[in-house]
Amino acid sequence: MEEYRRELEVHCYRMLGSLHEAEDLVQETYLKAWRARDTFDGRSSVRTWLYRIATNTCLDALRARPRRALPIDLAPGEAEHWLEPIPDAVLEAARPEGALLAKERVELAFLAALQHLPPRQRAVLILRDVLDWSAAETASLLDMTVPAVNSALQRAKTRVPAPELEAATPADHEVARRYAEAFQRADIPAMISLLAEDVRTSMPPLRIWYRGRTAVEQALRESRASLGEVRFRGTSANHRPAIVAHIRPPGESTWQPWGVSVFSVTGGHITEMIAFHDPAVVDLFDREPA
Repeated sequence: MEEYRRELEVHCYRMLGSLHEAEDLVQETYLKAWRARDTFDGRSSVRTWLYRIATNTCLDALRARPRRALPIDLAPGEAEHWLEPIPDAVLEAARPEGALLAKERVELAFLAALQHLPPRQRAVLILRDVLDWSAAETASLLDMTVPAVNSALQRAKTRVPAPELEAATPADHEVARRYAEAFQRADIPAMISLLAEDVRTSMPPLRIWYRGRTAVEQALRESRASLGEVRFRGTSANHRPAIVAHIRPPGESTWQPWGVSVFSVTGGHITEMIAFHDPAVVDLFDREPA
């Protein structure tokens, strides 16, 4: 069963919006599978059986906690429960040989939209549209009828964005690298030159977000100097360029995890930056599989 762990983690990540939670629930899935091993009758594959357990474990978890969100999507007064990025190295380790990149659907906008769906409707969309399960297979896994699955799928599709079929290019990664280098040397004009006019930025766990070059420039001028030294490593998250950053504040002798920034790039300019300032998220990327 161990060969399915990575893909189950990605499946649970889509359901939950958190790789930390996904890892815990896959561990719970394997524990449940071990305890129920005598009930496996072989009428389905081991993979299908594990997906059934994992999906239902996720559904149970979703009933007990609020949705995950990004700052721009957080309603006034809503409890903070943040969406998390996922390293592309994890996605690649989980991808079956020959699988299409476009079918993976892990862009952050898609995951944020999923959070608005009822849990069972969310599961239907993932199983049918992402994993390519048939309506009959999905109905069997979720104990639904085929018409109910088809109806849930149509309702879900009206609330999620169209897929972004193009993966990030080397040129997109180069833009992110140049931005990170400018940030490292505190070169504000160089950073601003790489931003689209209507760029949008957010920094969970801060409940704020900025739109437009002018607003972003002001925020950078107010905050960059206090960070001290910065070092970064380029990577990928959710099929977008990303930067893992550590800082050494003025007067400090040790480096500290600072954040993981995920970039959307169009036409050579950054259109969105989401900087996840959470040491636990930095740790996910510091331990990326090779």
